[in-house]
Amino acid sequence: MAGNLQQLTLFYDGACPLCQAEIIFLTSRNAAGLLDFIDIHSDRYDPSRVGVSCADALAAMYGQYADGSLIHGAAVFPEAYRRANLPFLAWLFSRKSLQPLLRFSYQVFAKNRHAISSAIGPLALRLVQKK
Repeated sequence: MAGNLQQLTLFYDGACPLCQAEIIFLTSRNAAGLLDFIDIHSDRYDPSRVGVSCADALAAMYGQYADGSLIHGAAVFPEAYRRANLPFLAWLFSRKSLQPLLRFSYQVFAKNRHAISSAIGPLALRLVQKK
């Protein structure tokens, strides 16, 4: 499986506890080294090199393949889960019939991530940090 997948760099909001929890979870599953993670608030994030402004990166999750091509929004998740060896989640999040619901849900989450994250992010962080 891992042999034909490009590395994927995920650009995430490190100020969002729920986003942090997802990154910690994915990091723990990154045995093949197919994922990299860059906090958009860090010095590692260079909007001019990536081609995505900080404002756009805050509005939606972005990923960049090793070849430089970008994906964003709900499309990032099945690709990240595939690389994290989570085949069921990759399959589920890639179902065409679910794409409208996933895109809508992700847009709602992205616009309200700090409110949602302050409500459930601390619990999610505690759960992933116990491993």
